[in-house]
Amino acid sequence: RGGTPGGTQTVGAVRVADVMSREVRTLRRNDVLKLADDVMQMARIRHLPVLDEDGALAGIVSQRDLFRGALARALGYGQTAQDRLLGMLRVKDVMTNQVETCAPETPLAEAGRIMGERKLGCLVVVDAAGAVAGILTESDFVRHVVEGGRGGRASGGSEPS
Repeated sequence: RGGTPGGTQTVGAVRVADVMSREVRTLRRNDVLKLADDVMQMARIRHLPVLDEDGALAGIVSQRDLFRGALARALGYGQTAQDRLLGMLRVKDVMTNQVETCAPETPLAEAGRIMGERKLGCLVVVDAAGAVAGILTESDFVRHVVEGGRGGRASGGSEPS
């Protein structure tokens, strides 16, 4: 696996599975946006993969997608009106259908290149069967650097807001 003295790994040797968050919170297509907003606020995360009725990856909702609710508040609607609006809209109405994914064995440097080139805040990590195995976020990269390039992220709280 190509490490360096002192126990750190070179970026080329690190795989997405070494750094990704494994505990992924997900939504269903027909969940209301209020649930997405609540989960993001309570868990301090910015991205939620969306699963279809069969449990397959169908999309992703980001904090940016929920910005419409904040815009409603800025236009003069109060918190109650915003909550009512988020309670009426479904995840499928605002989610991004084209989800960028990678495999757990993808080199971290390649995943970082994809995220940088496409200006993505995350990549959903899927296993060979297409099931969600984790999520790789910008915060995971920061954590990796702060920890001195050591892999071994067993579980995680995904990303802070």
